[in-house]
Amino acid sequence: MTVEFMICPCTGLSADQARTLSTMTPHQVRFASHFMCDATKLSPEDVAQVICCHKSIEHFEARAYDSDVPAPAVVDLRAVSGWSGQHPAPLAKLAALLNDAATPAAPAKTLDVISEGRCLVVGDQAVATEAARQLAPYLSVTLLLKGSDNQPDIDGVEVIVGKLRSATGALGQFDVTLDALQLPHPGSSEVPTLSEPRDGGRSTCDVILDLRGDTPLFPAHEKREGYLRADPAHPAAVSAAVLAASHLTGTFEKPLYVQTEALLCAHSRAGQTGCSRCLDLCPTGAISPNGDHVSIDPMVCAGCGACAAACPSEAIRYDAPPTSVTIRRVQSLAQTIIANGVEAPKLLIHDGHGAEMIRLVRRHYDGLDADVIPLHVTAVGTFGHAEILAAAAAGFVEIAILPGPLADRDAIASQVALATALAGKTRILIADIADPETLADVFEAGTMPPQHQSVRPLGSRRQIARTAAKALNPEQDIVALPTGAPYGAIAVDTDSCTLCLSCVSLCPSGALGDNSDKPQLRFQEDACLQCGICATICPEKAISLTPQFDLTDAALEQRILNEEEPFACISCNTLFGSKKTIDRITEKLAGHSMFAGSDRLAMIQMCDDCRVAHQMHSEDQPLSGGERPRPRTTDDYLSARRDH
Repeated sequence: MTVEFMICPCTGLSADQARTLSTMTPHQVRFASHFMCDATKLSPEDVAQVICCHKSIEHFEARAYDSDVPAPAVVDLRAVSGWSGQHPAPLAKLAALLNDAATPAAPAKTLDVISEGRCLVVGDQAVATEAARQLAPYLSVTLLLKGSDNQPDIDGVEVIVGKLRSATGALGQFDVTLDALQLPHPGSSEVPTLSEPRDGGRSTCDVILDLRGDTPLFPAHEKREGYLRADPAHPAAVSAAVLAASHLTGTFEKPLYVQTEALLCAHSRAGQTGCSRCLDLCPTGAISPNGDHVSIDPMVCAGCGACAAACPSEAIRYDAPPTSVTIRRVQSLAQTIIANGVEAPKLLIHDGHGAEMIRLVRRHYDGLDADVIPLHVTAVGTFGHAEILAAAAAGFVEIAILPGPLADRDAIASQVALATALAGKTRILIADIADPETLADVFEAGTMPPQHQSVRPLGSRRQIARTAAKALNPEQDIVALPTGAPYGAIAVDTDSCTLCLSCVSLCPSGALGDNSDKPQLRFQEDACLQCGICATICPEKAISLTPQFDLTDAALEQRILNEEEPFACISCNTLFGSKKTIDRITEKLAGHSMFAGSDRLAMIQMCDDCRVAHQMHSEDQPLSGGERPRPRTTDDYLSARRDH
């Protein structure tokens, strides 16, 4: 779909450059006749689907409202690109960013959260009391104090005594547990009398204002919506928390960040724990085990995306926006800038914090180089190894991830390490910097152009990673990966393996299989998730994991890991089990009292049908007995009475 852009003269571009941009993109780029900030000079023609100047958006929104038409979208072209007006306009970069702005946005998925304004304020008496007094006009406030002496009397505030033990939930649905709880008796005098203390009291609230200055109630508490925490020794922080709490009433839209598919989850099977990558990474505790799979509390999920990036089976998929949209954006950026003369483009992944840093670089320093493409994403943690490999395969020679202050750096580092092992000569780094002045120096100067033909893979994240890795490593067959990678092979100790096939029955991805015609253990490496369930369940401890990436087509086919000669039933000659297993069992049970005698020991070497038949016809079979006694009838009793 063709999109119409309107360029304002304030961007520093000329009308000729706007016409040039039209030839570099499939979209129409027009140049405004006047500065778009001056609404009095705007002509009816100065309207477009996308306005490349954020300063005048209110004028166009008002005009759209009056005309009952959709308001135009806005892209601040200079701020997004990091282009400083002190340098020539990087038209190839601007064309790529215009194409990116024209990419249709995925519809947002949200969940309505209702907060009725029930607020629990907890902390030391002096600070918490003042906070409760300020919130009383706006919220339904309950003040929790530690001691029962000198209880404050605040209009509209319920004062209780106790200790906050724990809390669960999020905005609109907190569940708190209180110990030593004392409630005021109804109808008590000006000096309220309290009930006897009791532990384990439970209640609900919508907002928690924590002014204890103690350990936070939640992990990654700054990401828990509805939970406000401030140091009571800093009045400014307390005031900010009180102000934020006063606005947390009404109906809010909670984004649904991820989708889950329980059938694909490799967390556990038959009580044996396998993959726990998402559980180990989740900073908020939103993910919990639920049988053989995991479940995610959408109210607690903060949308960091680390779980989706690390999930080996795509049982968890990021959906705000979907991964496919992000990869299409990356490929479109690379295709456009390379087609317009930039042979070795570089990609800068950033979130809202990074966008502000780019604005500062453009405004106060020299800006970003013409070959550096910034890509704004919801959370940098969503840009995992598959997305990095897709960007490298599309033609980006350097890829830098700029984490914000709330990003999980350990999760990002593990994905970067995995991508680095598979990305060939592409340079991948984490730009963990705080000074905007150094942002432009993150990338190396004079980077060599890519040594491979650009490819744009499609499909699942595993399929994208395989196609991209093959393009980036044309001369390699097998790439060694870091420990914990979601790709790899398994090694089987054939001397220990008895082909019991327990691993086959529990493999969640079907990477392990058997053969219905002969005793075999088969393996398909491309399907292996390296969850470790097979190694855990193996009774002989004969299986070990080998993290690697087989780039050959052999990884797509089943290969035999262990094979044994089948055993023929000594009675009917039917093949069953493996000769090695039957011989081993026979040897171990030869001296057992329950298998004394050749007949009993021979049953081990029979198939199921013959074993049952042999046991039923044997003289000492456990179900046999003597002749059944004749049942006694009434005649027998009468006859015995007559005889006496």
